[in-house]
Amino acid sequence: MTDSPQRKLIISIDGPAGAGKSTVAARVARKLGYVNLESGAMYRALALKAIEWDASFDDEAALLHLAQESRIALEPTISGNRVLLDGTDVSARIRERDVTEAASKVSIHPMVREWMVARQREMGTGGGVVMEGRDIGTKVFPDADLKIFLDADPVIREQRRLDQQKAKGAPAEAMAAELRERDRRDRTRAASPLVPAHDAIVIDSTDLTEDEVVVRIEQLADEKLAANR
Repeated sequence: MTDSPQRKLIISIDGPAGAGKSTVAARVARKLGYVNLESGAMYRALALKAIEWDASFDDEAALLHLAQESRIALEPTISGNRVLLDGTDVSARIRERDVTEAASKVSIHPMVREWMVARQREMGTGGGVVMEGRDIGTKVFPDADLKIFLDADPVIREQRRLDQQKAKGAPAEAMAAELRERDRRDRTRAASPLVPAHDAIVIDSTDLTEDEVVVRIEQLADEKLAANR
């Protein structure tokens, strides 16, 4: 009789904008051979559809209808997720500034978030996933095997976001104001506000390199797998 294969982990990585969640989650997933489920990309895809259909970001019912009529898929590749909206590759478009701003507004609506959570659970139910966002450990996968809350000093997060957007020519002052406003919305919204799960491990990346953060999460994952054997 052979041993059954060990169940793979569900790893959640939450945190504010500019903390480095997306890059870290993608790298950890590649290291472990897991799938990177990027929740932010799903909200961005819906925000893009709202822009294309000229739907109001304040009309929750209209946004929910759009979501229910949408097909949003994430296809892992070596270089990161390929994001498909109704069969069209929108991987580059959803990273543009207007979609980023719209996604933050779309994501505050409770019914939209409930729909997204159901889709995300379907995608990650079998384990072997690293999922990042703002409410993964508290709402999407409250029973995740390993929960990380990745944070950093606001000034450092602003600088990181500015470095990312520098090539796009975004004004520094506007970018800093946008990040502060996103922080305010994320932390004060009624539905799933941005807070660490009670059993999350908080990693402050202010004085850490990206490599150091990735290694730390890998170590925690290895410890969890060893404990499950």
